Amino acid sequence: MTERKPPGVNFESWIDKQIREAEERGDFATLKGRGKPLPDGLADSSYDEQWWIKQKMAREGLSHLPPTLALRKEAEDVLAAAPDAPSEQAARKLVTDLNTKIHEALRMPPPGPPLGLKPFDVDEITRTWRERHPD
Repeated sequence: MTERKPPGVNFESWIDKQIREAEERGDFATLKGRGKPLPDGLADSSYDEQWWIKQKMAREGLSHLPPTLALRKEAEDVLAAAPDAPSEQAARKLVTDLNTKIHEALRMPPPGPPLGLKPFDVDEITRTWRERHPD
């Protein structure tokens, strides 16, 4: 435990002295992460009070988007990935699974902004897949 600052000594010199003495004792030599770059987000100069929440959510694979916005993002990703799917059946499955989620969200709207999506035409998307992958 550190000692109290003696009266009459300014804070900066007292703190600098404690740091110097700790370095001389080797207290900092075995710290975890020594000699490695700072983790993501800690190296920039702006401080985010919720950094630990964001790191936890990233580790857990959670999204901070409302469910409707997350489904819109998923729809964009699926529509971009479907034409490059390894097979027509895989492309069809991607869109069918997405349509199931959209139907569910339309049937029981989740909280947040309106969804603004309707189910996609599976045949049209698989037609696009066939055009990209002529046999």
